[in-house]
Amino acid sequence: MSTRTSTTKSTSTSTSTSTTTSTSTVPGSAPTARTAPTAPTTPTAPTPDSARSLADCLERNAAAFPHKPAVIHPDGRESGGGPRYREVTYGELQDTVEEIAHGLARAGITRGTKTVLMAPPGPELFALAFALFRLGAVPVVVDPGMGVRRMLHCYRAVGAEAFIGPPLAHLVRVLGRRTFGGVRIPVTLGRRRLWGGRTLAALRTTGGPRTPAAEVGGDDLLMIGFTTGSTGPAKGVEYTHRMALSIARQIEAAHGRTRDDTSLVTLPFYGILDLVYGSTTVLAPLAPAKVARADPALLVDALERFGATTMFASPALLRNLADHLTTLGRTLPDLRCVVSGGAPVPDSVVAALRTVLDGKASVHATYGATEVLPITSIESEEILAETSGGSARGAGTCTGRPVPGTRVLIVPVTDGPLARLHPGSALPAGSVGEILVEGESVSPRYHRAPHSDALHKVHESRPGAAALTWHRTGDLGYLDDRGRLWFCGRTSQRVRAAGRDLYTVRCEGVFNAHPLVRRSALVGIGPAGAQHPVVCVETAVPAGSPAWRDLVAELRALAAEHSSTRGLEEFLHHPAFPVDVRHNAKIGREQLARWAQRRLAPPPPPFSRARAARLVPLAGWAYLVGGALWAAVADVPDVPLLRLLWWTDAFLSIPVHAAQIPLALPRGRAAGHGSAATAARTMLYGATWWRAL
Repeated sequence: MSTRTSTTKSTSTSTSTSTTTSTSTVPGSAPTARTAPTAPTTPTAPTPDSARSLADCLERNAAAFPHKPAVIHPDGRESGGGPRYREVTYGELQDTVEEIAHGLARAGITRGTKTVLMAPPGPELFALAFALFRLGAVPVVVDPGMGVRRMLHCYRAVGAEAFIGPPLAHLVRVLGRRTFGGVRIPVTLGRRRLWGGRTLAALRTTGGPRTPAAEVGGDDLLMIGFTTGSTGPAKGVEYTHRMALSIARQIEAAHGRTRDDTSLVTLPFYGILDLVYGSTTVLAPLAPAKVARADPALLVDALERFGATTMFASPALLRNLADHLTTLGRTLPDLRCVVSGGAPVPDSVVAALRTVLDGKASVHATYGATEVLPITSIESEEILAETSGGSARGAGTCTGRPVPGTRVLIVPVTDGPLARLHPGSALPAGSVGEILVEGESVSPRYHRAPHSDALHKVHESRPGAAALTWHRTGDLGYLDDRGRLWFCGRTSQRVRAAGRDLYTVRCEGVFNAHPLVRRSALVGIGPAGAQHPVVCVETAVPAGSPAWRDLVAELRALAAEHSSTRGLEEFLHHPAFPVDVRHNAKIGREQLARWAQRRLAPPPPPFSRARAARLVPLAGWAYLVGGALWAAVADVPDVPLLRLLWWTDAFLSIPVHAAQIPLALPRGRAAGHGSAATAARTMLYGATWWRAL
């Protein structure tokens, strides 16, 4: 793919017309300034409305403005240490898409071929995705942050026929023959090793007339994307072409997206939407599996360098960005629209963003799911003026009104399947129940998972019309008298105490309003219907200190003031909550519940079975160290059996224990242990320690 190096640095001036200037390096010429209005000028609604598929949108955009930058991406370092960026135009990207599609088709990847796609964010990923869309093949996408074991489970459930990925991914494929037994077309990004197949570079040189685009669209399968599995098993969500175009239209309408935008992307999916709109996508300089740990200084540099006008990011990343800008006393006058999602967006984050953006800029908090995106949206003006106090009063988090084309219904909570909706099923305004969604942007089904369909899809019969399929989100909430949705937590995470249910987000909002609380998490211990509620607290206040005891007293007083939290008495200090890797925002309450149960359980007897099991690795270390010291200071008898036992002990105690550290780290974090402490204890005790966490 032909690329152009961009070393631009944008400058901005604040005037009554709010225009900005930025520069772009063109090969063979000096940087030239281009003026970009802060407000949108050219609507792009006709593109997703009139197109049959996402690939059709990209092809039309490439024909309309082939020299316009499509993707700007990090590519190494400048001599001064800062990130270097390269630029790919729409014409170059479309040419690469057609080139790759032709090679893939000749290799046997055609309409309906389920294809594992594992590529790092960049123009190559976008080119591969659109090439598969063009052929009617079905990309299978899994979040790498969920871990290798869960990823393999997802791929096994799909039964893919083709596999596109770098050499390391192919090594996993070769070792996991049970998971990837159906793969017949391997394609390697980079150099091929010992597993056969072809390289992408070789496929791009395939001769002959290029393969035309397949006639796909409507309800044809576009791709399979898996849920994160943060609150249950990961499920393969089927996306159709109709659904994807509907998502593009709804986000466009809700957030005022245009082809004049330059968008900083922290999730590749939003980069695909940018290419549908015809705007320029700038890939943020961050690790895909560690988005929330991105360096805010590098993000600010990218935003300013390219005059970014829109941005999507998780609440955790936006908090870090706003804090960084506030500390420096800087603002982002070019950024006209910020969208956040992935978890409830705290009012404090919204307020902090407002102080570093232009007064005319908008900040949207969205609510959605892998199965339907977006569901609702709300702008910062309404949040700060009307709904911000609700969270502190135990009302939950207001996520706004349903976007056009999407309907929301609140029904009584049912833990089992709900086959059909009946007249009168909907709860009145103000009543908490499960959130159901219907519309063109809703996935019709899960892939090869009838059990999941039975649990999460509900049918509604309509006289004289086709039946509607509603999606059960598994979330709790209610609609207020103005049609706004208030999010109250996950159905599976509600605490079922004696006499009433407690809803996580409603309760946590009360405690999160305390200035010393970073975040809190409500969990339940014991059987459903008689659970003991416990609030875990993340705070800078040292555990066990007088200040912690004072904080607990204040939190108990807060709980007594609100009906949603009245009776909560148990508060536990936790150093760092387990959270999802993608957004660093979804709290692992199931892990916290197990940790809280161990904390509140009576101490085990001195000679318990668990403690006795740890004597085995300790004895192994004693034999290992003792044998080494004996050999160092004295003549050791040459006894083959003892030598064999010593080397076996060394293997089990050192490499085997070390190999368990990656598995132990997430459990250690959930239990409140630091990475160093978890690694040390795993090396000492092995699985006898971390499996008990």
